[in-house]
Amino acid sequence: MNQNFKESLWKQFGASIEMLENAILLCPDELWDTKTQFWYKAYHCVFWLDYYLTIEPSGFAPPEPFSLSEFDDVLPERMYTKDEILSYLQACRQKCRELISGLTEELAEKRWIDDHVNYSIFEILLNNMRHTQHHAAQLNLILRQEINNAHQWVARASIDL
Repeated sequence: MNQNFKESLWKQFGASIEMLENAILLCPDELWDTKTQFWYKAYHCVFWLDYYLTIEPSGFAPPEPFSLSEFDDVLPERMYTKDEILSYLQACRQKCRELISGLTEELAEKRWIDDHVNYSIFEILLNNMRHTQHHAAQLNLILRQEINNAHQWVARASIDL
């Protein structure tokens, strides 16, 4: 697959991940576990980021201490800390970089199938990037409403492919 294409895809996907990270970092401790459910919205996004980056979704399992509660559409048994979610996000960033770096035309066309969708790997990457950006924007809206602050737009990932 064309290297320029992969680099552009990473720069945009990585920017979405950075925007999510920036929102999480900016969230004050007193807002983390309130009626806004900031922590849960952040966790939800990172969980699905990880899942959609898994080439064979049937074998997916999040790292400890996270559970599969998202598949049952219920809150986890406990609140996750900012550090736990940021660590999980960092692992997902690396997983994303490695997937895009190793993307071939054959892999991009491979089917990503679960009980709800049947996409190519390339399409699930685009869907995943859109989902990540959606929740980064949602968290930034909460930050604007609650503390009148949010990070600026990230145009491109600061880390190269």
